[in-house]
Amino acid sequence: MTQTIAPRVRILVLLLLAATGLLLAGAGPASAHAALTGSDPQQGVVVDKAPTQVSLTFSEKVAMSDDSLRVLDPKGKRVDTGKPSDVSGTTYAVQLHSGLPDGTYTVTYQVVSEDSHPVAGAYTFSVGAPSKTTVSASGPTAGGGVVGWLYGFGRYVSYAGFIVMVGGAAFVLACWQRGSGVRPLQRLVVSGWLALTSATLLLLLLRGSYTGSGRLGDVFDLSLLGQVLQTKTGASMVSRLLLLAAAALFIAVLFGAYDKREDQEKRDLTFGLAIGGTVVAAGLAASWAMAEHASTGLQTGIAMPVDVVHLLAVAAWLGGLTALLVTLYRADTPIERSAVRRFSRLAFSSVVTLVATGIYQSWRQLGSWSAFTDTTYGQLLLVKIGLVTLLVGIAWISRRWTARLGDSAVAPAVEVPEQEETPEREKEHVSAHTKGGDSQRDAQLARQRAAVDAARQRRQRDADPDRFGLRRSVLAEASVAVVLLAITTVLTQTEPGRTEEDAKAATSSSSSSSTSSSGALTLDMPFDTGDTDGKGLVRIDLDPARVGANEMHVYVERPNGRGFDVPEVKVSFTLESKGIGPLPVVPDHITTGHWSANGIQLPVAGDWKIAVTVRTSDIDQTTVSKNAQIG
Repeated sequence: MTQTIAPRVRILVLLLLAATGLLLAGAGPASAHAALTGSDPQQGVVVDKAPTQVSLTFSEKVAMSDDSLRVLDPKGKRVDTGKPSDVSGTTYAVQLHSGLPDGTYTVTYQVVSEDSHPVAGAYTFSVGAPSKTTVSASGPTAGGGVVGWLYGFGRYVSYAGFIVMVGGAAFVLACWQRGSGVRPLQRLVVSGWLALTSATLLLLLLRGSYTGSGRLGDVFDLSLLGQVLQTKTGASMVSRLLLLAAAALFIAVLFGAYDKREDQEKRDLTFGLAIGGTVVAAGLAASWAMAEHASTGLQTGIAMPVDVVHLLAVAAWLGGLTALLVTLYRADTPIERSAVRRFSRLAFSSVVTLVATGIYQSWRQLGSWSAFTDTTYGQLLLVKIGLVTLLVGIAWISRRWTARLGDSAVAPAVEVPEQEETPEREKEHVSAHTKGGDSQRDAQLARQRAAVDAARQRRQRDADPDRFGLRRSVLAEASVAVVLLAITTVLTQTEPGRTEEDAKAATSSSSSSSTSSSGALTLDMPFDTGDTDGKGLVRIDLDPARVGANEMHVYVERPNGRGFDVPEVKVSFTLESKGIGPLPVVPDHITTGHWSANGIQLPVAGDWKIAVTVRTSDIDQTTVSKNAQIG
């Protein structure tokens, strides 16, 4: 049975790496938390004259550098003056050079949202008339490439390190104080501290490139590092490193002076260590809360403390679960049934806390029931809820195994009698001495005997079927927890559902406004002149359907959809509310069923009546009309 321990632990590690890789790869490079909700000029609009500035409005405050907002002409040359200015909280503008020629211009932006995530994108507008452009409309990529993957992996490791370190220490203090002297538990907590410290240093180095160029070569750029240290995210990481120094002192006391105390002295010291450890753990959790989701949006004064409590509950549950798993699989020191029961109560309290804080966070980040299914954040949250439910179900099975354990210990101590010195063994020792291999041979025999004794003790220890069942269910819990942690990490990098829905609504409104006021207009009008060959359809295309010069195309089709070359087509425009018109237009015949006219001047915006006269013979003609909003 002991031979299955190492393969199972290796499988758990492989599951962790696979889940991390798949989820980080599927997270997308630009999973931003601030969204572009408006722009001036609007996306795709055609303006009469060149604007003096371009302004962008986001769903929250963003951080900008001199190159964050750029405007490029059709040849890819910058036409902005740089240095964007803050116009009104969430609106930012950059000035343009004067005398810009007609054509299509591309606006690109790359900023950092208030909750620390990079945001990038691009759109186009035209002056006078659209033109070809050599600039890609896809815009820059934020948080992508190798740097983005490394940054995401670093975030996962930092969360995992925090959970293992805090949860492992809490398991020792609250559930099993004898565990302070168990070497595997000591290694687990120290490994958590090393993982969190290393990941924080890595994130600090990657931060400048992650929110900027995305180039791996910029990771060691000291100027970028200096800029990062001046940001909210940089300050939170530095605070985390300082708190980790205090955590190192706490760990040294926990596994040093605390372990050497007698049971009575341990009880006296436990309270002080618990208070100090809670303060340090809460400070570490706050280093995330003050720089990410909870620090922006609704009710930040409530959201940040709730986020801290949520992270501490996750650490107590999943970190304690990891400590229990290591104890069951690796520790030679028996763990009492009472200790497992204490952890069961701690885990139950943590789950209740997670549910309460999770409900609040879900409401705050989603805002509506539809966001559960209509947004990426909501879909990931549904997966997380399913995993938590599964984890609670497996934990209930673990509680049943715990109840069936003996009263003394989960892993009963096994008394292995010392081997007596038989005449044959004495002869072996004498022979070894006479051959000159005295000390080396003795050491080798001692190691062999110790290995055999340890193996025998593990076999006897693992023969307990109740303990085996508990180990198996705890391993299943840990496997699900690995995937749950990966999902949680991706959630912290995904745009909240509330923001995503607001951005979609703003984009839809902007697109609708742009289409109604300055987009191309198409009108279909069936006609019948009364002639035997007098039925058909006339289509009017007016572009860009705005005040000023417009281009018009007229298409006349037979009922079967083929082009219809009628003798004459005339068009007129009338704005009855202003007493303007009719303004006659006689388009030029281009090809079969196609007429065109350029430079049609419409002086005022309004509800224009567009009338088309179609003549199919010398005497047969008809006039059809439709109203359309122009300008």
